[in-house]
Amino acid sequence: MSLKAEGAEALVVQPFFSGHAEELAQLGLKSGIPVISDYPTFPKAGALASLGVDLDKRVRRTAYFIDRILKGAKPADLPVEQPTEFELAVNVKTAKAFGIVIPPTLLARADKVIE
Repeated sequence: MSLKAEGAEALVVQPFFSGHAEELAQLGLKSGIPVISDYPTFPKAGALASLGVDLDKRVRRTAYFIDRILKGAKPADLPVEQPTEFELAVNVKTAKAFGIVIPPTLLARADKVIE
């Protein structure tokens, strides 16, 4: 039985599947189920939207911690950090395909709008 037949209204995909963004986004379009993720590659691949951390900033911050460890810092002594900034990406073309009207205020707040 399909997800839609089971009553699913959307599919939330985690970064574990980031290598399959295009395949999952297309599957959602064919199945009539919008796909959303916290990974920014998904809307570029055709998913409806993503809300997550800026990957470039996360990589730079990871490099900072690796540098500290390589210079002798004990990992247990390093602070645990939580992201404070998030990126919203919306695929307007996908929204139209599903008949979803994205409010102008949400589009204005989006970091990336894919037409």
